[in-house]
Amino acid sequence: MKVFYDDEVDALYLKLGEETPDGAIEISEGINIDTTADNKIVGIEIPNASKKIDLRTILSYSLEFEKNVIPQKTN
Repeated sequence: MKVFYDDEVDALYLKLGEETPDGAIEISEGINIDTTADNKIVGIEIPNASKKIDLRTILSYSLEFEKNVIPQKTN
């Protein structure tokens, strides 16, 4: 996941995949989910982000993984 924030327009974008979106679904006023033609979610757009969430929580983060979540390589 990549996080982009544009402070000039106060927009936050969470890029969840490398595919190019084919459309968007507005799930709430001003919150859009970008999807591919086969309905795969590839991004989340939040205009006026600072009015909807505390940006400090999304722009600083920690990761926790359960060991079975990430596939492990085998030789």
